[in-house]
Amino acid sequence: MPDIDPHDEIERLEARIEALAAKIENCRKFILAGRIAVAGGGILLVALLLGAIRFDLQLMMFAMAAFLGGIVVWGSNGSTAKEAESELAAAEANRKALIGMIDLRVVAERPTLH
Repeated sequence: MPDIDPHDEIERLEARIEALAAKIENCRKFILAGRIAVAGGGILLVALLLGAIRFDLQLMMFAMAAFLGGIVVWGSNGSTAKEAESELAAAEANRKALIGMIDLRVVAERPTLH
């Protein structure tokens, strides 16, 4: 890494960190939608099977699709979020290491005149 300017690399990593944080947030929204679909589909299936709602084949198909689709959305976005979180941790560690490599100087405060 001696050829790479640490300032440019830090800038690139900060942009990557922001993108990963946005990706994780989007995954969380889809995970919530998946959970809602699983719960709604499950409740609807139980209500249909117990007779609380008059049995309708289309409604049962909708409930099954919501339940199974919710599981898929929940699971796939959960694993994507975990991958993004590990990438985010690595990017933050790299940024921290690069910041440690920079020779930072403390700027002394100038005395104020009264």
